[in-house]
Amino acid sequence: MPRVRIPLYSLLAVAIAWGAAQGFARSAHAESAPPSRPWNVILILIDDLGATDLGCAGSRFYETPNIDRLANEGMRFTAGYSACTVCSPTRAALMTGKYPARLHITDWIKGHNRPKAKLRVPDWTMHLPLEETTIAERLRAAGYATIHIGKWHLGDPPYYPQHQGFDVNLGGTFMGQPGSYFFPYGTGERRVPLEGGEEGEYLTDRLAEEAVRLIEAHRDRPFFMYFAHYAVHTPLQAKPELIARYERKLEEAAARGDALEGQQCPVYAAMIHSMDEAVGRVSEALQRLGLEDRTVVVFTSDNGGLTSPACKGKPVTHNIGLRAGKGSAYEGGVRVPLIVKWPGVTQPGSTSSTPVISNDLYPTILEMTGTPDAPDHVCDGESLVPILKQRAAPRRSPLFWHYPHYHPGGATPYSAVRDGDWRLVQFFEDDHVELYNLRDDPKESRDLAARMPEKAKELKSKLEAWRAAVGAQLPTANPDYDPKGQP
Repeated sequence: MPRVRIPLYSLLAVAIAWGAAQGFARSAHAESAPPSRPWNVILILIDDLGATDLGCAGSRFYETPNIDRLANEGMRFTAGYSACTVCSPTRAALMTGKYPARLHITDWIKGHNRPKAKLRVPDWTMHLPLEETTIAERLRAAGYATIHIGKWHLGDPPYYPQHQGFDVNLGGTFMGQPGSYFFPYGTGERRVPLEGGEEGEYLTDRLAEEAVRLIEAHRDRPFFMYFAHYAVHTPLQAKPELIARYERKLEEAAARGDALEGQQCPVYAAMIHSMDEAVGRVSEALQRLGLEDRTVVVFTSDNGGLTSPACKGKPVTHNIGLRAGKGSAYEGGVRVPLIVKWPGVTQPGSTSSTPVISNDLYPTILEMTGTPDAPDHVCDGESLVPILKQRAAPRRSPLFWHYPHYHPGGATPYSAVRDGDWRLVQFFEDDHVELYNLRDDPKESRDLAARMPEKAKELKSKLEAWRAAVGAQLPTANPDYDPKGQP
């Protein structure tokens, strides 16, 4: 057979094309996963941390250098939302990707009892059913070590983390807050169950130490760590030296006539300080162990900041630029910080103004890790991966909230929807609605429902259709209603 001669320039062209293709393949692969093993994921959930309780979110009183650094290394969402205005429903949404209304977990467990209120709350679910698919179960099936640290608050012992897909449960019980932030962290069944400890030990520090220990123990295999701090929930307790630090800072601000936008509780500031240091310890451990470049870190909160006067007659915090706070029907009750650091993928120091919600994290983490969802699992969230990769993402679906309960933070039974710049709240006691344009009026100070009845009708129809689709439970008339009864 005659020998075929291939011109040198053709060989060079093939080589260049092959090299370019390999370079593209490596680039695409590096964007989705490190070459050595799947991504580790650490989901840090803070309790009651408001949307503006961080330096990177505008606070001039609270000091959060470690979290600010995390934001500078990843993407910060400026329109992050919790799935509910209180904690347990948001935690259930994080675990399952489902709206609290679909789960019928619509209040903190076990909720407030208002027997003489105008409406009777529905017979809602006070635990995360074992039949639900959790993100820990999906990741464990994919070969991940699954670790829970801190607050659980999704039911009694049969529903604890070790029964919901977690290999390790450290500190997670039925409790919504610690008996004490100082060792031994409470008494009896109100004690956070941690072995060992010594006088003066601070819970936030101890949990950070345990997180570092467990990262070290699982460094050689992919892991998912759900680090759910008890901080910065009440009781307001902090290390004395940090309280003194922020008392001085408050005095200095007062001397120059600076009200610090209403953020004026030294104890709460000290609790945030310790929480930030805990985040720093986790970050330092990842760097020291060579895990930083293959670990996704997600940081968020379970509801808006607590504004009830519990700090010597002053609000615990102030949600700067937002209306009300935890337990309310307004933005201050559901706006939260959200930061995602995905090394090599998220642009350092980037921000996104796309509205996102707690249940989005379930599909996001599954897509990040290449983990398939269960075939029959219903997920209400939308993956944030296109946003994190800064690709053109379609306009997202509306966000919904449903809280058929009463809360001391001001909420009466309500539902709400955010669609683009518009937010509508429907109050069930008298079925009136309030309509706000959040782009023009982020403080929700101008109700436009009467001036824009067609827009209000459109959003109310969407809200009603969504409630029907998820099987939301509604409050009913209370035959024991007493207008002079318990507020």
